[in-house]
Amino acid sequence: MPTDLIANALGSWSSEVNIASTALKTALIVVMAVVLGCERSRNRHAAGLRTLIVLSIGSMFAGIGDIYFITVLNVGFPILSAAVIIGISIITANTIIFSSKNQIMGLTTSVGGWTMSIISAILGFGLYTAALIGFAALMVGLLAFSKMETYIKNKSNHFEVHLELNSRSGLQDFIATAREFGLKIDNLEINPAYANSGLSVYTVKFTVTGKNLRKKSHSDIIEALSVLDCVYHIEKLG
Repeated sequence: MPTDLIANALGSWSSEVNIASTALKTALIVVMAVVLGCERSRNRHAAGLRTLIVLSIGSMFAGIGDIYFITVLNVGFPILSAAVIIGISIITANTIIFSSKNQIMGLTTSVGGWTMSIISAILGFGLYTAALIGFAALMVGLLAFSKMETYIKNKSNHFEVHLELNSRSGLQDFIATAREFGLKIDNLEINPAYANSGLSVYTVKFTVTGKNLRKKSHSDIIEALSVLDCVYHIEKLG
C-alpha cells in the first residue's frame, strides 16, 4: 500500500509502473517545468522553458525506470536516477559563465535545474507529495526571496562595480577621489577582455567607511562617481 499522501488518495495504481501513473506523472512534471521555465525565461536566464521541460521529463522517467528495476529485476540501487542527476549536475555546471565584466552568470539557473532534476526523479518514484512540496519550496526560494536578497545587498557596506576609465592615467585620480568620498578599495582588478578597446577597465570592490555615505544607497554613490572626468562608465555588479 503506498505511503505517500497523494498516492494513498489516488490508489495503489499511482505508485505502480503503468500507463495511467506514467501519464499523470508526465502531466504534473510538464506543468511544474513550465512554471519554472517561464520564471527563468521571463528574467532572461540561461536555461529556458524547453530546456527545463526536457530535463525534468528525463529525470522523471529515470525514476520510473528505477522502480521497475528495483521491484522486478531486484536491482538494489536507483542507478538511472543517480546517473541522470550526476549528468545534469555536470551539464548545469557548464552553464555557469563569467561575463566580460567578471560577473558570475547562470549560477541560480544551474542550481535550480539540478534541484528540479531531483524533484522530477522523486515524482518518478511515486512520491507525489514530496515532489510538490519540494517544487513549492523551490519556487518560493526563487520568487519570494529575490526582493529580500536585493534589499540586503543594497543595505550592505560592501559592493562591487564595473569601472571603465577614459585612460589608465585616470586611475590614480579615481582612487584618490573614492577615498575622499569615504570609500575603501578592497580589491581592484584590470579586465583583460577590454585590452584593445582603448579604455582602461576594472572590477573594483568597495567598503563604505565614511559616515556620510552609510545612509546613501549604492546607486547614489555610483552616480556621484560617474560624473568624474576620468570615468567613462560605471555600474554596479551583482
